[in-house]
Amino acid sequence: MNNLTTLILIAVAGLAAQLVDGGLGMGFGVTSTTILVMLAGLGPAQASAVVHTAELGTTFVSGLSHWRFGNVDWKVVAAIGIPGSIGAFAGATVLSNLSTEVAKPIMALILALIGANLMLRFSRGLTQRRSTSKPHSRGFLGGLGLFGGFVDATGGGGWGPVTTSTLLAAGRSEPRRIVGTVNTAEFFVTFAATAGFLISMWQDLVANLAAVVALLIGGVIAAPLAAWLVTRLNPILLGGFVGTLIVALNLPTVLKAIGLDDNLWVVRVLVIAIGAVLCYRGAVKARANSRAASEREQLKEDLGAAEGAENHARSR
Repeated sequence: MNNLTTLILIAVAGLAAQLVDGGLGMGFGVTSTTILVMLAGLGPAQASAVVHTAELGTTFVSGLSHWRFGNVDWKVVAAIGIPGSIGAFAGATVLSNLSTEVAKPIMALILALIGANLMLRFSRGLTQRRSTSKPHSRGFLGGLGLFGGFVDATGGGGWGPVTTSTLLAAGRSEPRRIVGTVNTAEFFVTFAATAGFLISMWQDLVANLAAVVALLIGGVIAAPLAAWLVTRLNPILLGGFVGTLIVALNLPTVLKAIGLDDNLWVVRVLVIAIGAVLCYRGAVKARANSRAASEREQLKEDLGAAEGAENHARSR
């Protein structure tokens, strides 16, 4: 594969990853890393370094935008961002010092687990618990940040799927505040991961600056399209499809590394079939959840109208 073809594939990876991220609010890292490793032929550490360097710009702009719209809780940013940065730096250092033969199945396993998490999450129809005022403990946020940062660096992505999904499921804040806070903290995590890669593999990262630019170009081209598509794409089906694809591409690498390399096409077919079932289940549950929410809202309006009529009758 010549250099021009590789750069085109990397730009396509950035475009596809931005479309996913625009539709789901997460997934740029795991999507682009999977494509870079599988199609562009980059090694695990090279792919993660390219992705994180490119994300320095995107996460900075994203965090700034969320701050201006009042979506950032700075106490939570510090609580998850500082441990996340430590985890990301450690993860980048560990990944940089592993041989490609060892690193590839480890990264594939992390990506497959993240993909499975997306499959299961969206099969529930994106249901969220109601927000409560009780804050998370600093220990919980610190542990989540440390784990999320380590996974993000060693897997080439995963900060959003790990931290955002966990905080949304806990339901102790508004979704917009969770997304804004996590995205803002991601800049510091990305900076620490990039610093780790720079220290451990400076020459490789300099040699791949063209790949960073190609990834950014693809992402920039896709950004306005993603903003338009997000209003038209079904996020449940998109999330389930992306999770299924990530598992189908990475699970065979894990199985091959442990000696189970017979009939890997059967594994891919099975994963796709399971993913299709989970996507359908998620779509059905989402419709049911939407109907239930509409019925609750209508009931609330009817009760309010009835109460108003009763009060008016009494005043007469």
